[in-house]
Amino acid sequence: MRRNEEGIYYAIDLGGTIFRALRVEVGAGSVVTSRKVELPIPEELTKGTIEELFNFVAIALKDFVEREDGKDEQKALGFTFSFPVRQTSVSSGSLIRWTKGFSIENAVGKDVAQCLNEALAGIGLNVRVTALVNDTVGTLALGHYHDEDTVAAVIIGAGTNACYIERTDAIIKCQGLLTNSGGMVVNMEWGNFWSSHLPRTPYDISLDDETQNRNDQGFEKMISGIYLGEIARLVLHRMALESDVFGDAADNLSIPFTLSTPLLAAIREDDSPDLSEVRRILQEHLKIPDTPLKTRRLVVKVCDIVTRRAARLAAAGIVGILKKLGRDGSGVASSGRMRGQPRRTVVAIEGGLYQGYPVFREYLDEALVEIMGEEVARTVALRVTEDGSGVGAALLAAVHSSNRQQGSI
Repeated sequence: MRRNEEGIYYAIDLGGTIFRALRVEVGAGSVVTSRKVELPIPEELTKGTIEELFNFVAIALKDFVEREDGKDEQKALGFTFSFPVRQTSVSSGSLIRWTKGFSIENAVGKDVAQCLNEALAGIGLNVRVTALVNDTVGTLALGHYHDEDTVAAVIIGAGTNACYIERTDAIIKCQGLLTNSGGMVVNMEWGNFWSSHLPRTPYDISLDDETQNRNDQGFEKMISGIYLGEIARLVLHRMALESDVFGDAADNLSIPFTLSTPLLAAIREDDSPDLSEVRRILQEHLKIPDTPLKTRRLVVKVCDIVTRRAARLAAAGIVGILKKLGRDGSGVASSGRMRGQPRRTVVAIEGGLYQGYPVFREYLDEALVEIMGEEVARTVALRVTEDGSGVGAALLAAVHSSNRQQGSI
């Protein structure tokens, strides 16, 4: 990104149960400041119509813009939309399918940027989408803005995805115009990755059967924040059915998604001698009273196993990207290019699971060292990028707004 797109830009981030609006001020040099507002998306809007969802988003954005900046001049908007999209231009793309519990049937196949622009125009807000991205691309943009050694971005939160910068001549499927830079950002949609080599357990199969997007997002269902607590609950429920470890409380463990991932994290990180936090969670959230210390330790162990597997799978995905780029210490990139000495590599990373769960981060870092070796792992920095998905989208909106004004692509 050039450093001359100074001004005020806006971004919205829609990719889960929380909607965010951001005001981003790009100053001289690398100064980027932002203000933001976060709003929960009512559950009924995740299953209603696309018009209802985007009207909610448009009204919330209008309130935010008028509160922050009352001027009635057209403003560029970066739109972070973290669902699978078939991108047709920088500022347009059609929805392929919903993930993360959304199921708005009349939205699939529609240009989501156009739908948002129509909602914004309908309420008289003079803001238009100039950049449509997902959260990984926004995070990569902000990471690369601050550090040119940033080659990839990973989101590990409610859902998960990754993207990286690839040489255009190494992209076999690329049939469009080549970029001036010779590079292109590849949105992997790795949440939908699947392989026979992944160790899918009966609990993964049961979880998949519970979800609305059955047989989709297999990798995401093994490592992301929406699902880890549910995997642990399925394990505990089976233990309750096959033993008396929880007394007569088996039925209390039969309700899907009663053990959230934040509760799983709290259980795993309880370091009190009598595991008092584990006891409280079992009593208040799972209605399991009077568990002995031995049982509470067993619950901690289950949560630990689920966490560790998720973190190690995420680490393997990151190494897979570095291997493709020839930065994993293996000696050659998967494209056939020989590599030299390990180069400094930065991976921008964002998401509540990674940022808010220290044990998860510890296991992920441990796995990176185990897979690549300590020497190579030292050259790889996982850099947390605060609000990257939103601020990065605003930066891209700034660039493409400037390009439009200059009549270029």
